[in-house]
Amino acid sequence: MNEAALRPRGQNVIPVYDGWFENADGSYTFCFGYFNMNTEEALDVPLGPGNRVEPARFDGRQPTHFDPVPDPGLTSKYRHHWCVFTVEVPADFGMADVVWTLATQDDTLSVPASLIPAYILDEVESPARFAVAPFLRLEEDGARIQGRRGLRSGPRSVRVNEPLQVRAWIEHGEPGTWLGWTKHQGPGSVTFTSEEIRVDAPTGVATTSVTFDRAGRYVLRVQAINDIENTRNPTYGFEFHCCWTNGYVVVDVVD
Repeated sequence: MNEAALRPRGQNVIPVYDGWFENADGSYTFCFGYFNMNTEEALDVPLGPGNRVEPARFDGRQPTHFDPVPDPGLTSKYRHHWCVFTVEVPADFGMADVVWTLATQDDTLSVPASLIPAYILDEVESPARFAVAPFLRLEEDGARIQGRRGLRSGPRSVRVNEPLQVRAWIEHGEPGTWLGWTKHQGPGSVTFTSEEIRVDAPTGVATTSVTFDRAGRYVLRVQAINDIENTRNPTYGFEFHCCWTNGYVVVDVVD
């Protein structure tokens, strides 16, 4: 990414096709991420004509909230929000396209996804890089998942401006898992007590609290990625498209 193209605000968001992987049942998963070209301005685009996935049967899982470009003080390379949602297609999907269209700042951009051989991803581990995605649970006795297909939990309920505690249970072969929380969908602003948390043991619980300033349905996104070298910077794993786990918490906020 050319840093000269970045601005504090007024720039658009670029939808990105990150690649695909085959699932155990023969189906395939497409990964989508995005570039927000702003260093300060977050953008929100509701589901609809300006934020849609086609064919329509795959629509609805994409983000409506787009965080600014990550802090350039971390690294000059980490400019991409990686694989923030996935679309699963059947084994007989062939070479058809799934297209994500996003309209921001009076500019409409579309990105097609298909089973292009050059775009295949390692999942859920990359032996060449000694990387393995953590196992994630979003409820103490709930389902456990590993990888980018994602785990969904909820809905949970809370009132406007009242804190809601959210937790992520992590299991990993080695100590060191970084977790990042953000708003994925929802009509208002979301505030976390801790947006980034590190679990220093092979297993552990990461806890944060979140408040919402407006009623409506929200989806929170958490991404858990190995950080065994204790860099507190997930760049390396994200850049090489492996290995992390996505989680989504649905929350209904009432007045």
